[in-house]
Amino acid sequence: MRLWSLHPRYLDSKGLVALWREALLAQAVLADLTRGYRNHPQLRRFRQCDDPSSQIAAYLAEVHAEATARGYRFDASKIGRVEQAQPMPVNRGQLDYETRHLLAKLAVREPAKMLALAHGDPQPQPHPLFRVVEGGVAEWEIVTPPD
Repeated sequence: MRLWSLHPRYLDSKGLVALWREALLAQAVLADLTRGYRNHPQLRRFRQCDDPSSQIAAYLAEVHAEATARGYRFDASKIGRVEQAQPMPVNRGQLDYETRHLLAKLAVREPAKMLALAHGDPQPQPHPLFRVVEGGVAEWEIVTPPD
């Protein structure tokens, strides 16, 4: 499961579809509708919120908006109810780590998108639900060494 802290616009089509699927799974886990992935570390930051279900729904709404802008037809009825989503902090180091991780994936799947990301924003933007704060890689991240 990868719930990107990066803005969904940076993802290729395969990544965007995977994010939609995985965020829907996260929504089910946070609502106790499934047994799997209950202890997945990526869910910690949502569980720390006052209303995890509303937060993941707000996250999904932004993924849906990006998909719609690209002409995809993701089913918005699958998104839970957003009550009062609050901006969540994300460390600059986490965004940097995710950018490197995504660049490696795009180098294999879609080199043109990789080049656009690598030569685009000097500091890629977060998913709209997040606000950037100083700090390193998040404690919940499972860091994989570069190849």
